[in-house]
Amino acid sequence: MNHPASITLITGAGSGIGRALAHILANEGHAIAAIDVCEDGVKALAEELKDKRIAWRVADVTDAGGLAQATGELEAELGPIDLLVANAGIGLETSGIRYDVVAMNKVINVNLIGVSNSIGAVLPGMIERKRGHIVGISSVASYRGLPRMLAYSASKAGVNAIMDGLRVELIPLGIHVTTICPGWVRTPLTAQLEGVLEHMVDVDVAAQEIAYAIRTKLLFYTFPRMMRWKLGFMTYWPRSWADAMIRRMMNQINIKKTP
Repeated sequence: MNHPASITLITGAGSGIGRALAHILANEGHAIAAIDVCEDGVKALAEELKDKRIAWRVADVTDAGGLAQATGELEAELGPIDLLVANAGIGLETSGIRYDVVAMNKVINVNLIGVSNSIGAVLPGMIERKRGHIVGISSVASYRGLPRMLAYSASKAGVNAIMDGLRVELIPLGIHVTTICPGWVRTPLTAQLEGVLEHMVDVDVAAQEIAYAIRTKLLFYTFPRMMRWKLGFMTYWPRSWADAMIRRMMNQINIKKTP
């Protein structure tokens, strides 16, 4: 388990999973260093947790310098970061038929480069102190490319690759690495999706699952269980069978257009 005095940096803490997880970890004794690109969300979170130890900054995870500066300010206020939850992410429709380079790059920059920037902001200190825990919030979409979610799937697969490589190198140094792959979670990110979203879970349930994986320092954790089983079986199928199943699943889902 994390020490009760853990200093925990959560990116994307102003809404969705990040916000719900901040509440859980704060109630478990963590000091929360909250970062979000939107000021209103982190200010509201700080007000909700005003009886806990919390500090916040506004920063964009795609801006490595700005993120490092915000992290340094939070460490000066709270102490060295013990636990990073690289959670900030976005989702946009990215279709092969209407291939949009701008949308592709935007998603990859936040979901993959943003995770790399977040790790870069805390890892040198963890290595120097020979302790720490890095948690990357990936997705079941990392298991294979999904139609109309090309950039999201690619970005999350990239997160898995970074985390897998880090884990092997960092465990001997006393730094734990955890990759977490949620399925569909009811958050502002999935509010743009309509149709049949199998095994959807509420954000509070997802945050509890993530908190469990953090507490127990799991190496890799996918939830909900039914989604984990389905994806596990699919990896053994011929690719044409898996493609057919994914096509049926995604045909039941519509992505709302961004205003």
